[in-house]
Amino acid sequence: MRYLLTMRFCGGKYHGWQVQQNAVTVQQTVQDALERVFGRRPDLTGCSRTDSGVHANMFCAHFDMDTDIPAERIPAALNAHLPEDIAVYGCRIVRPDFHARYSASGKGYVYKILSSPYRDPFLTGRAYHIKQHLDIEAMSAAAACFAGRHDFAAFCSAGSSVESTVREVFGAAVEQHGELIEFSVHADGFLYNMVRIMAGTLIDIGCMRLRPDSVGDIIASCERNRAGFTAPPHGLYLNRVYYDDNSF
Repeated sequence: MRYLLTMRFCGGKYHGWQVQQNAVTVQQTVQDALERVFGRRPDLTGCSRTDSGVHANMFCAHFDMDTDIPAERIPAALNAHLPEDIAVYGCRIVRPDFHARYSASGKGYVYKILSSPYRDPFLTGRAYHIKQHLDIEAMSAAAACFAGRHDFAAFCSAGSSVESTVREVFGAAVEQHGELIEFSVHADGFLYNMVRIMAGTLIDIGCMRLRPDSVGDIIASCERNRAGFTAPPHGLYLNRVYYDDNSF
């Protein structure tokens, strides 16, 4: 039987999701908990790869297991064996051909920025701290230009092996909550470091290092060096994974 886990995690202590030799990862840690609960170590397939330090408010992963434990009891059983920075909060039975990554119809990310002359210890490792004042109106107007179906090659780090760099962004916005600024973006898929480069570009716009109306030209250029810097990983959160109802 195939199960879909839904979890959240703080990625500061982990080298991303994917299992690696000589490094602690989220996937490995959850597999350890699965083995303790079921007595067997199933393959665990995640909805996405994440870099070291990246967080998730919603991360999905599937595994196959024959068990008499009801699905609704599996989260509590796993949480008893997981560290405090990883928590499973959902489990459901899905179709045998369901795939946590390839069945997803889209994802949503949030990038958090602390714009303040002073650090906030409660946001250390959970938001990118910059001391400069940011022009929120300029950043918001620029973020709206990401929406639509475009070739986002300019927002992809070198070394990516994807066949196409075309993606459809359903929506992007910048909101301010006191000194905390949140850039949110939803799309049918994302390129390697795409959100972090988007965030770095918006920060450059907020600091007046790039023109507020430059996003369209950057997208059209398909040139990585035209976009902004790659923002650090610790401000990034996978916030939502979308599946069609018939996936279940």
